[in-house]
Amino acid sequence: MTRSLKGQVAIVGIGETPYYRHGKSPDSEFKLALKAILAACADAGIDPRDIDGFASYGDDRSEASRLAAALGTRRLRSSTMQWGGGGGGCCAAVANGSAAIVAGLADCVVVFRSLAQGEHGRFGRTTGINTISGEKAWLMPYGVLAPPQRFAMRVRRFMHEHGVRQEALRAVAMASYHHAQSNPRAVMYGKPLDVEKYESSRWIAEPFHLFDCCMENDGAAALILVPAERAREFGDNAAFVLGAAAGSDHRFAAAPHNGPAYASANFGTVAPDLFRMADIDPGDIGVVQSYENFTGGVVMALAEHGFFAPENANDFLTLDNLIAPDGRLPLNTSGGNLAECYMHGFELVLEAVRQVRGTSCNQARRNDVALVIGGPMVSPVSSLLLGSEATR
Repeated sequence: MTRSLKGQVAIVGIGETPYYRHGKSPDSEFKLALKAILAACADAGIDPRDIDGFASYGDDRSEASRLAAALGTRRLRSSTMQWGGGGGGCCAAVANGSAAIVAGLADCVVVFRSLAQGEHGRFGRTTGINTISGEKAWLMPYGVLAPPQRFAMRVRRFMHEHGVRQEALRAVAMASYHHAQSNPRAVMYGKPLDVEKYESSRWIAEPFHLFDCCMENDGAAALILVPAERAREFGDNAAFVLGAAAGSDHRFAAAPHNGPAYASANFGTVAPDLFRMADIDPGDIGVVQSYENFTGGVVMALAEHGFFAPENANDFLTLDNLIAPDGRLPLNTSGGNLAECYMHGFELVLEAVRQVRGTSCNQARRNDVALVIGGPMVSPVSSLLLGSEATR
């Protein structure tokens, strides 16, 4: 028996709240989650009471049983949380919800992420912490406090080993901002980025300028999963799960920063698993939504998914190559974490669905297969391939 998610699960609805700068949401985190879920149900044309499963990641506080009660669901059959990795779990949560459906543990699963940092505090904050353990115990006593500092070291090592120039990172940032100018949902809509503005922005932690770093936002996003054979019940706009993978390379999280594959985004084993399940290769992919905690992680992740050799990053990563509709590999076509919203990467999954549907505000010319990459340089990471019915 072949064990695979390929073609067995359909995304039939997507929904989201307005996106806000962090701390600016007028609603509680729980209310944001409910609004996004109801929007996804409306998009699918499904009764919220028919939901029987929930999946999320990054220790989302909107707990499944409470959501089920508020939505009036008839019964709760599955509730999964991807453990660790923060935004690295954005694709794994879809995989976990899909696995529940394929295993017969649920028939209609909501996958979601909700954030209200004005209510609960900034995610990943480094102040007000009295005790530390794990990786932070090796870093914080020496002043390595924030994610930009931690990840800058991995990226700088990668750039040094492969001759990657700052312009490659800049192209990733500019592509995201370029696409956000066509997306009214984007927090950075109406705020374009050019070369001069990027180069003159302050350093956060070299090689990261201000515009190499993700935003911090409030909001929620959700999608609805059903068995593939039910997709036509909800119209003809389904996107199908072609493949999913999550995990980490050997000893990637070894402390203190001495894993064998240090200058890595951590997709060395995940990407091959993803392509094996989907039975496709990078050349079949028309558009990519890649999590940008920092632009350098995108460079590493794209290389590890086989789009170019690290030594060719400078030639491949140009603005013209990364923008829709006709770029060689349109990237982050809604604006991504840098310019649409930092919903811990879940907004990237929704944009991949829009691309497959053909409803993106920056539609790629090739859109029948879309890749989502979650959380470069964390552990565990995850990736997801979505496709049209013809690609199943």
